[in-house]
Formats: sequence, C-alpha cells, structure tokens
Amino acid sequence: MRNSTSIVIKDSVANGKWLAAAFKALSDSTRLRILRLLAANAAEMCVCEFVDVLQVRQYTVSRALGLLQQAGLVQGQKDGRWVYYSLSNRGDTVVRALYEFVASVSDSDDVFLLDQERFRQRMALREHGRCRVGIQTQDLIER
Repeated sequence: MRNSTSIVIKDSVANGKWLAAAFKALSDSTRLRILRLLAANAAEMCVCEFVDVLQVRQYTVSRALGLLQQAGLVQGQKDGRWVYYSLSNRGDTVVRALYEFVASVSDSDDVFLLDQERFRQRMALREHGRCRVGIQTQDLIER
C-alpha cells in the first residue's frame, strides 16, 4: 500500500528528472540568490532589478534566469520592453515546499541580508508597481 507522500510525488511535476534539474540549477550561488529573492518576497522582478540587487552583470543574471527557467523554477512575463520573472508551478505541493525551503535560508547570512536590503531599496524605485528606470548601478551596465 502506498502512503500519501508517494502519491503526491507521483502526481507532481517533481519527479526524479525535475528534481535533478532543480537541484542542478540551484547549485550556483547567483541562481540560488535569485530564487531566494523571488520566494522570500513573493515578488516578480525584471532583469535590471536583479542586476542592481545582486550586484552582478546583466549577462550573468540573464544566463542564470534562463537556466532557472529551463529547470522549470521561474517563468518570464513580457511587459513592453521589460520581462518580469516570478516563481513557476506554485500550485504543486512539492515545488511549493522547495520554494519555502529556499525562502527560509537563514537571513543571518550576510549575502542574503545585503540582498534583502538592496531589494527593498530597488523596489522603492518602481513606478505604479513596475520597473521603469533600468539598471541603476553604473559600473554594471554593459556597453
């Protein structure tokens, strides 16, 4: 007789292949920080906001978001020239548990504390709830 956990996993998108891809995607610190920001803040963010918050180049952020999207962890929604990224598959029990775990990574970690502070500052620049100002960290703008 199967227990309820195995039934949930069987019916879930979180099969073995998906879990392997998800954990592989989260093995990089930039990708983990991106997912943590989205999960901990129940937010959607555009690439330029990630650049300013994480203090990494646009190429690095775009590549990381592409890999997270391939793994099925985030989804992009185009709005004019901006693409906003958010968590995907939130309705699935196992995926939701993974997001909760990532969001619960200790706030006592200096990197995550800095990310959270910069996140609050960057979100304050939004106009009508949307990013309209582009990358603000001049040395991270790719020429």
